[in-house]
This record gives sequence, structure tokens and C-alpha cells, in this order.
Amino acid sequence: MTETATHRFTPPPVSRADPGLRVEWPTVLLAVGIHGGFLAVTWWWAVLPLPLVVVIGGLLIAWHASLQHEVIHHHPTRSRRINDAIGSVPLSLWLPYPIYKDSHLDHHRDEFLTDPVEDPESSYFTQAMWLSLGRAGKRLAQWNLTLLGRLTIGPAVMLASFLAGEARLVWRNEAGRRRIWALHAVGVALVLTWVVAICGMPFWLYFFGFVYPGAAITRLRSYAEHRFAEAEAERTAIVENSRIFGPVFLFNNLHVLHHRKPGLPWYRLPAIYRRDREALVAANGGLVYNGYLDVARRFLLRPHDRITHPHHSA
Repeated sequence: MTETATHRFTPPPVSRADPGLRVEWPTVLLAVGIHGGFLAVTWWWAVLPLPLVVVIGGLLIAWHASLQHEVIHHHPTRSRRINDAIGSVPLSLWLPYPIYKDSHLDHHRDEFLTDPVEDPESSYFTQAMWLSLGRAGKRLAQWNLTLLGRLTIGPAVMLASFLAGEARLVWRNEAGRRRIWALHAVGVALVLTWVVAICGMPFWLYFFGFVYPGAAITRLRSYAEHRFAEAEAERTAIVENSRIFGPVFLFNNLHVLHHRKPGLPWYRLPAIYRRDREALVAANGGLVYNGYLDVARRFLLRPHDRITHPHHSA
């Protein structure tokens, strides 16, 4: 039953796991498939066409990031330690899972969505941040507001800003930061031992053929997910009819449903979205895109929104 007149949406009472299930086996099988696919393509990379290696590698890294996002929301088991172990493998090299977990859960404080001070995943600037960039920084930031910019320089901007911020925290000995990065370095060393030493893949190929394209695909997903609106419910978008990227993103493209019920497992999202589409679209003010080609048509060379947040523009 939908309630378009009042814009209320009440999902079914589903907790962090399917009712009665102690283990969400579709997600377990997904994790086995992603990690097994990674081992296979890195092992046989030399006998595969290079373009195929890059396509598969980038998609696997993006898919793994989607799996980590799923794990953060208490899937696929009721054990936090098991879930965190599944999500902690650093295939992307640059992002420690505990930091991603904490920042993403902060992002789910929906009352602060898009706020550059409170939302760690906001793409907006405060006026002070904007003025501090300088001419070259402003041009880079403006280009990064377009979809083409987000897919090309976006991963580099994201990595550079993230690593610079983390370096400051480690230098200041922020509580727990050095331990997180030390453990992460061990995981990265194990991944690179497999990729470079055992499989013989050059590091540059792994970085530019797996890590960078994977980050770009993930940036595609996040590009149009949120846009400022005074009404909190209207800040989260929906990208429908995405037959290729929808599964890669574990249907997180149906983003308003994920924010309404973040505990729903990925494989239940499409059916519940189809059932309650009318109420969800009414609730988010009709912020709907017809696939990622629609997103590209609108924003490939145009900014998604203004660069400074309206509440921080003075």
C-alpha cells in the first residue's frame, strides 16, 4: 500500500537480515564470486586480451566496493567480526575498510545529507573552502562537477584529498589512526604480493587497469545520488532501468530506498522498489533518472549542481 498523498513510506519490518535467516547466502555467494573472479583474472591476466583484463578488473574493483558497502550495513551474517573480515580485503589499495565504515555510517545521518561539514560524502564546498582553493583548484573543482570530470580526474582528486587528510591525522597521532593504517598496510602488502610477485602483473597495470577504473565506476554511482534540497527527503535520487550497473552497484542506484531502509539486503531492493515506487518517487520529489545514460545526457559536460552548499555560502 502506497501513501502518495502524505508522502509517507513505511517499508516492511525487515531487520539487518532476512527474517529467520542467520546467514544471507546470496551475499555469501556474491563475496565468493567477487574474490574468486579477482583471483582468476589476476592469475590468467597474461593470456587474456588486455582490454578485457581492464574491463573485468575495473568492474571487479567497483563490485567489491559495493560488497564492502553491503557489509557495512550488517550483511551477510549476524556476526560483526565475520562481516568485517569479508569487507576488509583491500583490493582497491587506498581505502582502509574501518575508515570507510565509520564515514559511511556518518553519511547516513539523513538530516545532514549534502552538508560539507557534517556529511563525509558531500561533494559541496563551504564558501571558505571554495575561496581557499586558488585559481587552479577552482578550475579543477568545477571540472569535477561534470560527469566527464568525475570519471576522469575524479578518482585522482578523491585519492589525493583523502590521502592528504589521512596523512595529517596520522601525523597528529589521531586516536587509532596509526593502527588502522598499519593493519591496512599489511593487507595491501598481501594483495600486492599476490598480484605482482605471484601473478607477475606490473603494478602500473593493476593500478591503472583495476584500481583507477574501479574508482571511476564507483564515482559514476555516487555522482547523482544526492542533491541539496531544503526538504530532507528530496536530497536522495533514484536511477532506474540500469541493467548493467544496477547489479554492479548491488542496486544501490535505487538510492532513496537504501536510505529509507539501509538494512535491506541488496537482492530484495528491486522487488520492494517496484512495489512501492509510487510512494518513493513522491517522497523524493521526483528526483529520478532513467538509467546512467540519462545522467550522462544531462551532466556529461554540465555541473550537477552549484559548487557551494546553500547553507554555507556566506
